[in-house]
Amino acid sequence: MEFQFRKIDHVQLSAPIGGEEEARRFYSGILGLKEVEKPQPLRDRGGVWFNAGDINIHIGVEENFIPAKKAHPAIAVQNLTAMKKYLEEKNYNYENDYNLPGANRIYVHDSFGNRIEFLEWI
Repeated sequence: MEFQFRKIDHVQLSAPIGGEEEARRFYSGILGLKEVEKPQPLRDRGGVWFNAGDINIHIGVEENFIPAKKAHPAIAVQNLTAMKKYLEEKNYNYENDYNLPGANRIYVHDSFGNRIEFLEWI
């Protein structure tokens, strides 16, 4: 092949129309991601973008929104134990999962019900 895959540029999750402020409360307020200004030609579509290092999450809004309950992004974390403690301090629920050999992982659902996996390889 004359081309190569480099990395995932971003993951897009959906939210209901008008869900931008709720997305900000979760992705910035709970997870601590930084909001990134969308390019001018895309702003009229709604939604909001977030970043943390090489991780880019775009929240797009759609009229007939259905949360992603099975499909999900998986984000590698350093010190998952500290993240769990942080979520507990924020009174935010997570689900432990011990089914992947060699990894500690949890699932969190955003304000809209989208599933997000956080894992640490051991």
